[in-house]
Amino acid sequence: MPNLLEVDDLYVGYDEADVLSGVSLKVKPGKITCLLGANGAGKTTLIRALLALTPTRQGKIFFDGEEITHQATHNIVRLGISTIPEGRRVFPKLTVIENLLTGAILEKNKRKIGSRIEEVLKIFPQLSDRKKQLAGTMSGGEQAMLSIGRGLMSAPRLLVIDEPSLGLSPLFVKENFKVIRSIKERGITVLLVEQNVKQTLEIADYGYLIAQGKVVASGASAELNKTDQVQLAYFGSKQ
Repeated sequence: MPNLLEVDDLYVGYDEADVLSGVSLKVKPGKITCLLGANGAGKTTLIRALLALTPTRQGKIFFDGEEITHQATHNIVRLGISTIPEGRRVFPKLTVIENLLTGAILEKNKRKIGSRIEEVLKIFPQLSDRKKQLAGTMSGGEQAMLSIGRGLMSAPRLLVIDEPSLGLSPLFVKENFKVIRSIKERGITVLLVEQNVKQTLEIADYGYLIAQGKVVASGASAELNKTDQVQLAYFGSKQ
């Protein structure tokens, strides 16, 4: 099966220092691939490189066989990559519907936009009751739903989700991971960037562990969970 996303020997940094050193990974279509790692490991830098927000020093990035390493960010988004940022970052003074509309800014067909809003509200019925509510007045869990819904508004082929469990109660974390699994069932490929190793590996098909800017382990989720590198990185000792 061809890869939807392929990162090959990527080096990315700021000033004189490399944050990512020789990172390579592959994302299969229709699957959930996870990128695990502690704070400062380089996960967010990789996302920024995928979107050309941080320049790549060396290496290549391919999306559906096309090199996108040095393409403009809006072109990359147009190809079908959508990102849900860490910390949700909804527009607090816009309503739920207005926030969703910002996710479809590249779509000019009003009928398509309307059907996408309907689809998002089916996935998140809680948002349907709050369509005119200002996002800044909603709970953290509701804002997380809105952030994911906004990411779906561009009808992405690849959805990159950065730390969806950050700052949420265990109940909302569990709900969010159910939603991510349902997104995969709708045929959308997911790159899930997380620290929550247990729940991430429960829903992911394949994963990579990054430490100090390098991939130190990879494999099918069940196998990756048993590796010494994951046990040491997250539990401080081999289980």
